Amino acid sequence: MTTYQPALYINGTFRTEAKTSGAVLNPATGETIGKVPFADAGALDEAIAAAEKAFPAWAAMPAYDRGAILRKAAGLVRERVKDLARILTLEQGKVFAEARGELLASAEIFEWYAEEARRNYGRLVPPRQAGMRQMVIGEPVGPAAAFTPWNFPALTPTRKIAGALAAGCTLILKAAEETPGTAFELVRACADAGLPAGVLNLVFGDPAQVSKHLIGSPAIRKISFTGSVAVGKELTRLSAQHLQRTTMELGGHAPVIVCADFDPDLAGKVAAAGKYRNAGQVCVSPSRFFVHESIFEKFTDRFVAYAKGLKVGDGLAEGTTMGPLANDRRLQAMDKFVADAKARGGQVRTGGARIGNRGFFFEPTVVTGIADDAMLMTTEPFGPIAPIVPFKEVDEVIARANNISVGLAGYAFTKNTTVAEKLASGVRVGMLGINTLNIASTETPFGGVKESGSGSEGGIEGLEAYLEIKLVSILG
Repeated sequence: MTTYQPALYINGTFRTEAKTSGAVLNPATGETIGKVPFADAGALDEAIAAAEKAFPAWAAMPAYDRGAILRKAAGLVRERVKDLARILTLEQGKVFAEARGELLASAEIFEWYAEEARRNYGRLVPPRQAGMRQMVIGEPVGPAAAFTPWNFPALTPTRKIAGALAAGCTLILKAAEETPGTAFELVRACADAGLPAGVLNLVFGDPAQVSKHLIGSPAIRKISFTGSVAVGKELTRLSAQHLQRTTMELGGHAPVIVCADFDPDLAGKVAAAGKYRNAGQVCVSPSRFFVHESIFEKFTDRFVAYAKGLKVGDGLAEGTTMGPLANDRRLQAMDKFVADAKARGGQVRTGGARIGNRGFFFEPTVVTGIADDAMLMTTEPFGPIAPIVPFKEVDEVIARANNISVGLAGYAFTKNTTVAEKLASGVRVGMLGINTLNIASTETPFGGVKESGSGSEGGIEGLEAYLEIKLVSILG
């Protein structure tokens, strides 16, 4: 078993000592499993200087050579996946199988961008003047800063690390203090793969202080953030000072539209499985369920049966199918959602309460009988609570699905191609799955519309996010 000792990584050196630190808790027990060192202003300045110094050589390195390092990092993650998955589950809570799958997906992302680095082709533009050549090329934007949350402590940092490094940028990663061990192990894999000093730096600390310090530096030319809408807006405001480019992957509240022509038993099973993955702590989690009135009860019964069949417990324990919430704040939030639903006449079909008094466990919950202005329908619960409401007409439900300020992901189930096309054009989200919940893969763009953010990660868009476009015209 790999020792649990998160560290800062600045200019090629791991540092466990710091003036201040924070406790890391196991959400299955509430007990402290370690400490994470916090970077002070001096350490952050060192990270900025290191990223700035390393940038010219890294940007000039052939894409093939950059890719070779990323491929080796992917191989190391695969070799270490069992130990790394244990660390991820220990500090984040999700079941071991989900943690392992997340890490293998992270290795795949490293491999994808190792290859994509060689495909920054640019293009030639036919000139209007004889003897002239016009080229459009993509150049790395410069040192970047990335900020990642606790719910996917491997996948989210990897998207940012791989995209930035493949493009030729250097990066300072500010990972979540709740899950520092996973980020540390990913960075260590990159270091062990031969990444030059200063190309990738890892810091932890007070989120507001760290983000203000890093974004306040004119040396940082790109910001990538995954997290809440409120924080994303604040970081975007800070980035305006130096006109840094931004990618913002913010909150969602994904609608699920189940039409009358679809098998309610199958839809209920698939939707529930997606809802309770990582205890509902997924930004693209299906979280507002609109079911045609003719199949509403059948769908709901199947959904409730699935929820009741889940085994909630420690993610490292055999047989567990849903782990704890990440922290006590999430438990308190779940209580508020349930209380609001009950106050509005909602019926709790199953669940609705905390489990035990050790760790941060909450029952898989299903709520019906609420209106569209209930908290569960307007605010992302980010937990294992599923509101299910009926609808009559497709046009009506599309309007209801769009009637909130965010638009990250959405889902629909129908066998009617005409209806599917109407949903595809009508539902305002950045990613839409029809008859599937599988919308996020290494080679596809990941991002939202409206207040769910701007820009995309994943796919070729994830490389382009770290590139500036330059036109070169040569005469003679």
